Amino acid sequence: MAAPHPTHKLKLLLRREFWEHKGGFFWAPLIAGGIFLVFMTMAWIVGEVIMRKAMADGQINIDDEFKINGLDLGVLTGRMKPEDFQVWGQGLDLSLVGAMSWPLMVLGFVVFFYCLGALYDERKDRSVLFWKSLPVSDRDTVVSKALSALFVAPGIALVAGIATMFGLLLLASVIVLVHGGNPYTLLWGPGSPLKVVLNVLMSIPVYALWALPTVGWLMLCSVWARSKPFLWAVMIPVFAGIFVAWFDIMNLFNLDTLWFWKNIVARSLGSVFPGMWMTEMDLSHINGKEELDQLFSLSTMYSVFKTPNIWVGAVAGIAMIFGAIRLRRWRDDN
Repeated sequence: MAAPHPTHKLKLLLRREFWEHKGGFFWAPLIAGGIFLVFMTMAWIVGEVIMRKAMADGQINIDDEFKINGLDLGVLTGRMKPEDFQVWGQGLDLSLVGAMSWPLMVLGFVVFFYCLGALYDERKDRSVLFWKSLPVSDRDTVVSKALSALFVAPGIALVAGIATMFGLLLLASVIVLVHGGNPYTLLWGPGSPLKVVLNVLMSIPVYALWALPTVGWLMLCSVWARSKPFLWAVMIPVFAGIFVAWFDIMNLFNLDTLWFWKNIVARSLGSVFPGMWMTEMDLSHINGKEELDQLFSLSTMYSVFKTPNIWVGAVAGIAMIFGAIRLRRWRDDN
């Protein structure tokens, strides 16, 4: 019988990671997006009630063309100039990105704690003995967990974010229709939802490279720590930063405290949170509001690849993942 192809084996390992962590990978970002849409619906209902009550009490004076009880957005649209639609569209795109941020914020916590327990939990519940009895190498196991953190979880979270974005657009379309407006004229036309979707999907390679040092560090702590991997993973870089700050204050060594906290502590603990690479993006070509849409363009986002920070961190992350593979071969808590 022929041995299974390596890609088939990797596919099975990735599927295993998904089903074992379906709650964090799938349901957590989906629920976060749903909570956002519920909050927005509640905010709309509360706003309608307050404004209608204020009109009934005579607290808001609006001319005959504009009535809160059926606000004529068609008249408002007719008064808007082309430049107004341009600014409105840029603001709308930012709102869409904000809607997508809810599942992505949850993604950071999911990936953090997934990597932290990826190799520790299997030793804790002794399932590592079963998996080591199968024809699956330590390399394949660790790599599948790293790929799950770097690509599978972000991909699912982005799909949940895209669903949340279109849910917000549909909710806003209902609001516009209720007030006599045209959703295409006010929302779908000025905005660029498809462009936003393309940009966020193309951000996955940036996320994967940027998150490598945190993923590598957490997995290394997960396979090394005999207990409480969270404390070890957090305390080592944080206390290192405190010692560097102390040495700097005492003038014992010529150390840059801010550099250490930004490039060592923050990169080893916070790189799994999406958007953290924005501090490295080239924003020199963005001069004003008229170029606000360039903030999330592919050229701006991919400018991170020109910085050494992302590549040095990626190399460090790969080295720590290699260390986790080596440690898993002999690590035993008996």
